[in-house]
Parts: sequence; structure tokens; C-alpha cells
Amino acid sequence: MDANFKLYSKYYDLLYRDKDYLAETNYLVSLIEQYRPQSKSIIELGSGTGKHANLLSAKGYQIVGLERSAEMVEIANRSKAAHVDFKVANIADFEIGQSFDVALSLFHVISYLTNNQSLINTFNNVHRHLNTGGLFIFDVWHSAAVHFQVPEKRTKTLRDENILATRHADPVIYPELNIVEVNYDIVVEDLGNGQQTSISEQHPMRHFSQPELELLAYATGFEIIHTEEFLSKASPSQNTWGVCYILRKK
Repeated sequence: MDANFKLYSKYYDLLYRDKDYLAETNYLVSLIEQYRPQSKSIIELGSGTGKHANLLSAKGYQIVGLERSAEMVEIANRSKAAHVDFKVANIADFEIGQSFDVALSLFHVISYLTNNQSLINTFNNVHRHLNTGGLFIFDVWHSAAVHFQVPEKRTKTLRDENILATRHADPVIYPELNIVEVNYDIVVEDLGNGQQTSISEQHPMRHFSQPELELLAYATGFEIIHTEEFLSKASPSQNTWGVCYILRKK
């Protein structure tokens, strides 16, 4: 693993060090127990390095995680828990020959599907891999909040005992497409030797209204049974950036 990738990994560890995976897992379990309490098996779309999957396994679920990044799957497999399996796969085009009680897609993964065909393919794939009455739980950027708050340029500085990271975010808004392209310029400095790594990323993110997702759900064999702000459980509003949707397979 080269030095640049190590700095990059340290940056992401720093960026998400305050993310409360246990609280999020408990929140997801509460939704599952409320809307399909007999559930035992879960497929996770966009499983990353496997932190949610491992915690869900500790709650008694069997998990298959799909992640398109082979590097992330490699990291996840180093510490995977019992009853967890990670696979390299594209969520818009997968077939694993199993069916599940619940499908999860967290951290706005669905918002990365910026064209309609990818969305339809993903929802159809999930539908095909769910048992009758199965749940599809995901969170997305909320159009009302994007329009009300309007993304703007921001700079964030992160520091620990090893690195100093500065991230500039420059959003480009495509209002006719419901897409915000967030352009990141990141400089990560190793405080031990002064080495700097520059990273540029583009994150095109699609935001959704509830009527839009109601139509998508109907077209792919689902019904929306509940919406709320992710984690807080508040009713969605123009101040709600991330909305959690709970769908049921018809």
C-alpha cells in the first residue's frame, strides 16, 4: 500500500471518526422490529468497510454486503464478523441467488444513482432479492432542504495527532436534473514528516422529493410505508437534509 493511499485512508478515518455506527445500527434495528419483526436476513447495498454489517450481525442478523470498491471489500473482509459475507458488486446490476427479509442502503448511496435507468435497475434488483413483504430501507438527499438551504462553498479542517486535512467543497447545482455535483479539493499533511497529498473528487448527488420516490416505488413493485429524518425520526421538512424511506415489497 503506497504512502498516498495510507494518507487518504487516514483522512477518511478522521473525517468519519465521530460517526456513531452503533446508534445508527440500533436505529435500523428499531425500524426492522417495528415494520417486519420476524426478519433474519439482510442485504446491504454499498456496505463500505463493513461497520454496519458487523454490528447488525451482533444483533443476530445474517448479512450480505455489496460494495463496488474491491479495496473496501478487502478491508471489510479483514475484520468481518460471523454470519457476514461481503461481495464486490454494482448495486444497479447484481445477481447473488439469495433472497432476504430486508435490504438496506445507507449514507445516501441511492443519491449517487443520478440517472433514471440506474435507479430503476437498482430497485428492480432489490425487489427480486427480497422475500414477500420484505423491507427496503434507505436514506437520500431531500429536495425541499436542498432548495431551501442551497449548497454553498465550504472549507473544513480536520486534525489529529498524525495528520492535518483541509477540504474545500465547491458545489455545482443542476436544478433541472435534481443533481448537486460536489467538487472536493483535499490536502492531507502527514504531521510526522510534512508530506502532503492532494486529492480531487467529484460527488454528483441526486436529491429526491417524496412524490418522485412514490412513483419509482410504484413502478418497481414497492409501496412507501413510512418516511422520517434519518436517526432523529423527525418528520421531513425543508430543514431535513437526509430522509429515511421505508418501502415494502408488494
